[in-house]
Amino acid sequence: MERIAREELSAILLATPGWARVGLTMPDERMRERAADTLAATIIKKLERVHPRDVNQLRLPL
Repeated sequence: MERIAREELSAILLATPGWARVGLTMPDERMRERAADTLAATIIKKLERVHPRDVNQLRLPL
């Protein structure tokens, strides 16, 4: 598994809904769980995105 850059992870976290980031600090346990689930789902979704191939990149045999 590739290591994710800190800057990329920061951008992903900032792309999550604001309520989820605030929800982690709520005293209600169910709200914290929903917020954590939303944050995790957003991170997974962003990390699983398919990187398009660069058509200008030459293929080199291994």
